[in-house]
Amino acid sequence: MGPAARPGVFPAELRVTDSRGFGGTETDDGVWVNAVARQVLGSRLTTVFLPVVYILVFAVGLPTNALAIWVFLFRSKKKHPSSIYMANLALADLLFVIWVPLKIAYHFNGNNWTYGEPLCKVLVAFFYGNMYCSIAFIACISVQRYWAVVHPLSRPRSANAVAVGVSVAVWAVVWLLTIPLYLYDQEVRVANLDILTCHDVTRPSQKEMAAGYFLTMGTLGFVAPTAVCVVSYVLMLRALRNSMADPAIARRRKKAVVLIITVLVMFLVCFAPSNVMLLVHYVLLLGEAENNLYGFYVSALCLASLNSCLDPFIYYFISEDFRDHVKNTFLCRSERTVERMRVSFSALKYSKKSQKYTSSSGNTQSTEG
Repeated sequence: MGPAARPGVFPAELRVTDSRGFGGTETDDGVWVNAVARQVLGSRLTTVFLPVVYILVFAVGLPTNALAIWVFLFRSKKKHPSSIYMANLALADLLFVIWVPLKIAYHFNGNNWTYGEPLCKVLVAFFYGNMYCSIAFIACISVQRYWAVVHPLSRPRSANAVAVGVSVAVWAVVWLLTIPLYLYDQEVRVANLDILTCHDVTRPSQKEMAAGYFLTMGTLGFVAPTAVCVVSYVLMLRALRNSMADPAIARRRKKAVVLIITVLVMFLVCFAPSNVMLLVHYVLLLGEAENNLYGFYVSALCLASLNSCLDPFIYYFISEDFRDHVKNTFLCRSERTVERMRVSFSALKYSKKSQKYTSSSGNTQSTEG
């Protein structure tokens, strides 16, 4: 049996090692975490601030991503690769957001998980599945936008089929890569706080598996797609810079810069801190090094969920059709009404051009006469 002790009080034999790593010291009673982790788990940072952020994520992410999926599936008649990737990105965000209420309740309950180990593993898998799916689909959108800007007249008939195939491959690979998260304990009892944490504490006996997994995912799931995005944007700007005399090219360049800034902000706010802190966290955990970064670690993971709110802005900036469909949806305009308006507008525009041409021709004839 583990040493008997009151919650929050370390047995004497455990005090020597209570500052090494985030995992703490494992006994039959659970894991005895270090003083920093104990302080963070009981602080207002994790019991007030984090759940408030998750409430914002749920309140904004649920309707915006549901609306995005509605637009992509039922309002957009002409499918193209960008819309296919964006629809998958919205689906990934929605699949994560629907689990966020459990995360909110967990943190408001003092970081005490009461829903069982299986549900904790599902929540963790959807959290990381969403993050790496989002990064992968943003990389796909970046490559597709580069191709559309550099080769605007080159669109193979199989482009949509390729986009669907790539999307299926991304889902399959990412969700296969989340399987290891089900193979070790995500629910861990913190003996000196008398709470059950979900993913916030790693058992020392399982740290090699956890560290190996996240070090691999941080490299394959974050570093590689980030490199793809950077290369795509550099090549896109280089191609646009060589054709600045054309007003249409200048307009494309402006849209490309807006896209780059939006994605850059998302990576700096959401993906970079969480993945860097994951790498640091598990490197320190493996090395059993003393550190005081636990608060930064849990905060960075929370920031990663903000991508579910920011992704709809990518759709808005990239796709003019998406903006139009959103406006028409809010104005309760049916597709038939929108089509009639478009035909009427085109006819009016054509009529004005015809009148202008006739007037110009008449003036020319009178002058010559």
